[in-house]
Amino acid sequence: MVAEGASSGGRVAVVGSANLDLVTVTDTLPRPGETLLATAYSEGPGGKGSNQAHAAARMGAEVSFVGLRGDDGAGQILADALRAEGVDVSPFATTDGPSGRALVMVDAAGQNSIIVVAGSNAKLSAADIDRAGRAVSGADVVVCQLEVPLAAVQAAQKACTGVFVLNPAPAQVLPAELLAATDVLVVNETEYETVLGTPLPARLSEIAEVASRPTSPATIVATLGARGAAVCTDATVTLISPPKVRVVDSTGAGDTFVGALAAELATGSDVLTAARTAVVAASLSTQRLGATAGMPRRSEVLAHLAVPKNSEPA
Repeated sequence: MVAEGASSGGRVAVVGSANLDLVTVTDTLPRPGETLLATAYSEGPGGKGSNQAHAAARMGAEVSFVGLRGDDGAGQILADALRAEGVDVSPFATTDGPSGRALVMVDAAGQNSIIVVAGSNAKLSAADIDRAGRAVSGADVVVCQLEVPLAAVQAAQKACTGVFVLNPAPAQVLPAELLAATDVLVVNETEYETVLGTPLPARLSEIAEVASRPTSPATIVATLGARGAAVCTDATVTLISPPKVRVVDSTGAGDTFVGALAAELATGSDVLTAARTAVVAASLSTQRLGATAGMPRRSEVLAHLAVPKNSEPA
């Protein structure tokens, strides 16, 4: 089963985390020692890996999810939610203990603070990547994040025969060989500084200098929140601006971007075309509460892309 509005649909393997998100909405985010009453509450699937798999599936890709879930009710909820999107969950194995959780606080402006409890995600290993077999090695695009152990990410990169996309969140200093082997690095402003060792420059064109290093990824995509994204490829930096939307909850917008980017790359699109699509998808996703609830279908994104191009030299 492929998501509504699918194109030719390339194959995407997402290797990463799955959490049950517990989301509260308050007028403001709590200060230390402060107790607030929530105005809304919801529970649903989350985790950066699961979110990105949902997003890629809704954009028409044929998606496999490689991860670990606990032997609890939350694990079944997470697997069922992915399966409902048409995601292959055969590499989403069960392990002893609890599934991951994320405690998400959202304020009236749509900003969020998140605490993640790794649970089963912390057990993912290189052996699990090996067991996934062709789900990883046969994918057009393999996507990883850092909510699972680095050894699993490195194993996924080595098994990848297609395009390797790395979203290093939560950010950490990475082995030079992993960065050099990354085809597309997707980072926000904070992750950019931690992973690449230098602050995101005010003049975005200067990203090209970092990308020219021998140990840098082939392509660097810096997500900029309300400003869109800067894409550095072939020594050229392009700023892609988002459409104007009413933001309800920004949770999951970055994951929507990565999933949509992967889905487009899997069809053979170049990175600029894929990023333009991903910027629109991420923007549309902020219009509803929850990490996955607002993720758009391909048809919605294509309708917004019918307007003039949203990019310019940085």
